Amino acid sequence: QVQLVESGGGLVQAGASLRLSCSASGRTFKMYTVGWFRQVPGKEREFVAAIRWSGDTADYPDSVEGRFTISRDDVKNTVYLDMYSLTPADTAVYYCAVSAPYRFGRIDDLGDYIYWGQGTQVTVSS
Repeated sequence: QVQLVESGGGLVQAGASLRLSCSASGRTFKMYTVGWFRQVPGKEREFVAAIRWSGDTADYPDSVEGRFTISRDDVKNTVYLDMYSLTPADTAVYYCAVSAPYRFGRIDDLGDYIYWGQGTQVTVSS
């Protein structure tokens, strides 16, 4: 069992930056691929970023490529999502999640993530 807690959300203006954190407890964090997803009311949860358990692979959708950066600190059991040049379209609840331990293959598939946090709200005003 892995418990995940997101933090760092808030209300910012367009063009601003935010850093989200995902802190884990319960198991050794470094064995898990960690993903960030976001969801707005009435829409499906969508992939935002992920970093493989090995730390050598990260993935982003086109919508955030070049603006968002995911990183991990396995000593602190924390994964970060640095978000730059935010726009109102980035407004959503952001969730972090982990996959099965030492999993290979794609890291952008929501269905492969088994433990989820409660989410943190990010609101970007125009």
